[in-house]
Amino acid sequence: MGGPTALAGPPSKSTVPTTTGYGEMVAVERAVLVVHIAAGFLALFAGGGAFGTRKGGWYHRRFGRTFVAAMAVVSGSALVLYPFDPGFLRLFLSLVAVFSFYFAFSGYRALSRKRPADDAAAVDWLAAGLYGLASVGLLVLGGWRLLGGSGFGVVLLVFGALGGVFTLVDVRSFRGERARGDWVGEHVTRMGGGYIAAVSAFSAVNFGFLPPVVRWLWPTLLGVPLLIYLRRRYEARLGAA
Repeated sequence: MGGPTALAGPPSKSTVPTTTGYGEMVAVERAVLVVHIAAGFLALFAGGGAFGTRKGGWYHRRFGRTFVAAMAVVSGSALVLYPFDPGFLRLFLSLVAVFSFYFAFSGYRALSRKRPADDAAAVDWLAAGLYGLASVGLLVLGGWRLLGGSGFGVVLLVFGALGGVFTLVDVRSFRGERARGDWVGEHVTRMGGGYIAAVSAFSAVNFGFLPPVVRWLWPTLLGVPLLIYLRRRYEARLGAA
């Protein structure tokens, strides 16, 4: 998940004995958190740069690669942070980290399958499988939270449902024939989806004046229609070329 996600800090020293080992763990956790936040800001900047520059140009490609790399660091560091505080919040962030990175990764990988004859590689299948598992995890957590009376379960269910749909779409795409120009729509929607995830995380941490559900979902509600428009626009442009 992109952007700062410091929603849960290290354990309170008042409840955990102050030992050398604990101090080292806190230092490591804080260092990983700093890397996580820095990579999140870099993802926001690079993703915005990729959208704002000429498509296919030098700057667009550099910004895009930087965005994918930053999202990889964000997601990896979120997974590393989970064992330091293995509660619901960190579990949720870890699952969303996988969810978010897959959008950026699959958007980048779409560039390697521009021709209809280009098949999905083993890494594409592996990534789709992990993404599907993360989506199932979000659905399970969402149902559990909703049954427990927490409205935040809606956020998890929305993310999990989107992940399930995209997993099925990708598996179908990997197994079937592709039309010329399909890669354009995949690249636009997936990279855009990764950026929406980055903005969602930034909003969740910094827009405390909004209700929690709104904080997480407004980028999706605004961004998805925009991505649909852009996908159709670029596919029509490629078809007319």
